[in-house]
Amino acid sequence: MMARKGGLAKLDVAVLSPEQQEKLRQFKIKTRIDNEKYLRSHPEVELLIGDFLRDVLLKRPADICEFASDHFTNPNLHETIGSKMEENSVTE
Repeated sequence: MMARKGGLAKLDVAVLSPEQQEKLRQFKIKTRIDNEKYLRSHPEVELLIGDFLRDVLLKRPADICEFASDHFTNPNLHETIGSKMEENSVTE
């Protein structure tokens, strides 16, 4: 994958043989399935990301890296997410 200004370049899968393309396709499918299984078994990930995005959009920090660092190293984060997990389990 080649980096370019503003993002990543598209991969040229045409350079792969048909067998390699099929292996890549199967790998992508398996990876998506594995990721979905992981996220379903760890609902706290959705809460962590959602909480972070909500704070970013509300506060609109100038230095997003510093903001993210502060957010995820907050000593109260564990309790915050834990209480939200409890709230969600009560409402389900």
